[in-house]
Amino acid sequence: METAVVLLNFGEPSEPDRDVVLEYLTRIFYDNASLEDAESEEAARERSRELAKRRLPGLMEEYEEIGGSPLQEQATAQAEALAETLDDRGHDVSVYHAMQFMEPLIPDVAKQLAEAEFESVLAVPIYPLCGPSTSVAAIDALEAAIDDLAYDPEFASITGWHRTPTYNRIRAEAIREFVAEEGIDLADPDTAFVFSAHGTPTKYLEEGSRYDGYVEGHADALANIIGLEEYEIGYQNHENRGIEWTEPETEDVVEELGGEAERVVVEPMSFMHEQSETLVELDIDLEEDADAVGLDLYRVPVPHDDPRFPGLLADLVEPFLSGFEPDYYQLRQCQCRDEPGTYCMNAGLPPQ
Repeated sequence: METAVVLLNFGEPSEPDRDVVLEYLTRIFYDNASLEDAESEEAARERSRELAKRRLPGLMEEYEEIGGSPLQEQATAQAEALAETLDDRGHDVSVYHAMQFMEPLIPDVAKQLAEAEFESVLAVPIYPLCGPSTSVAAIDALEAAIDDLAYDPEFASITGWHRTPTYNRIRAEAIREFVAEEGIDLADPDTAFVFSAHGTPTKYLEEGSRYDGYVEGHADALANIIGLEEYEIGYQNHENRGIEWTEPETEDVVEELGGEAERVVVEPMSFMHEQSETLVELDIDLEEDADAVGLDLYRVPVPHDDPRFPGLLADLVEPFLSGFEPDYYQLRQCQCRDEPGTYCMNAGLPPQ
């Protein structure tokens, strides 16, 4: 039975094209329209366009500053590396990558899957930490697009995978290698450390999402692996609708460290690609915030091209390709997306 593995991600424009960026933003705001109460679908679309136009100048400036996002190129390379790894292991499988808000869009990839008549589809979001508007929403979008085509493959998905030992080693070693290259001693009292996670509306947490718990648990695990005794956690929020987001914000955390340390190391723990949230929000904006309070900022690179990552992904999907029970690899029924065939490594965590 030939299977398609679909790697899912957010997506970002590769070039700072104004029309492309406007459509990209409109898709994002419309996908999250439930955060506000709209009278109709048309009203929700109009509101999404309004918010997109409001955000457009600032985001265009960011993309022009970095020359477009490298996310697409890195996602393509990850998909190709996984395909090669699975082929080396003898699996009859095709690997695709699809994006929530940028080409290749999820509905377009779903059409490709239907045309190829794959009997089985496995969705794997490349979000290290499972969240409702990222991992869950991406899987929902792919399954819905498949259903709209009256195409009925066997469908399965993997949401939370940040607890895999190899992934934790990849992140921990990336930190160790970076600070060694920069000549930084994490035990130095003049060195502060901040885990920066992508923020999320608190509404999702109130509805039962355990995202903040995943952030805290992952930060604690990495800190223990690298022998870090003290650290802070901050969230990178995008407040566009006047709703509450996770706290504290990363910039507030860094600003409060002023006068307590000489330098701060920032680990972008929510990202498996370099993108505007790392290249602009951390490397440019946050560096300015740090400089304003007398801190030198050092940002750990995202290990998107670590040679162990394709093997990690191959291990995750192997039960579904080889026909043995996913729980053998500690994959159990997901609680964040409580749908048949959805698995994760977070199921054993206590409810919040």
